[in-house]
Amino acid sequence: MKYLENLKKLLVGWTPKMPTPPRLQKNGKNPLNFKTFYTQLLPWLDVFALLNWGLLMVKYRLTGQLQLLIHPNYFTLVFVSGIVLIVLSMIRTWQLLGQLRYGGRKEPEVRHITIFPPGVATGLLAIAAIAGLLVTPKVLASDTALQRGITESLPFTRTQVQSFAARIKPEERSLMDWIRTLNAYPEPDAYTDLPVNVTGFVVHLDGLPENYLLISRFVITCCAVDAYPVGLPVKLPSTRDQFPPDSWLEIQGIMATEELNGERRLVINTVDVKQIEPPSNPYEF
Repeated sequence: MKYLENLKKLLVGWTPKMPTPPRLQKNGKNPLNFKTFYTQLLPWLDVFALLNWGLLMVKYRLTGQLQLLIHPNYFTLVFVSGIVLIVLSMIRTWQLLGQLRYGGRKEPEVRHITIFPPGVATGLLAIAAIAGLLVTPKVLASDTALQRGITESLPFTRTQVQSFAARIKPEERSLMDWIRTLNAYPEPDAYTDLPVNVTGFVVHLDGLPENYLLISRFVITCCAVDAYPVGLPVKLPSTRDQFPPDSWLEIQGIMATEELNGERRLVINTVDVKQIEPPSNPYEF
């Protein structure tokens, strides 16, 4: 009897504990949460970044905007790279769809050291590519030319005596041809009274008199980041106010030697000045 009473008290005072919910559902998959969703999204973010960078490179090449960014020697490389990125994004998409088709089989995790959390660097690359697709590249202008310093000389790596100087007529030389000629033989008097016909954008330099401006072009050796401006002073019959900075001019005139800021300089004495539309390719190479 005493045993039964003790058993009764034990049963009355006992409260069953609810079992802890399992972390896995019956089908063996983790319940949907933010971490799981983010992990599943990361491979698709890689695809998105690859596709957009490929489209950006192809778009720049087909629309001609690539010439505003890099030297023509790299056009083919950029275009082929864009095609490769698009193909890689398609292959990766096919792989991910195959994983979903076979029950979401997870790839082995590859661990490596990163500065940013997973997906952040890829997201930044994707954002940069989208910005490139939406924003048109800007042509370098006079403010950049003044910051970098306009010169009549070329860098040492580009300073070579040009054999074309004797073959091209003076009136057919471009602004870059004149700069190269000056680098080969920098005596201004050697070019006095020669005809000139050049095009470029206007720069107002504070150190020049009011009836002078600089006709300039940017020269690209690799990309727009390393572009440097070259130019020649132009002597006008009146003030330069009628030609605002960054406007493009076609200038016909005669070469002359003038003293500017204590230096003998080759100057274009204008005969005719016409405002023109900016060319499709504003840079020299």
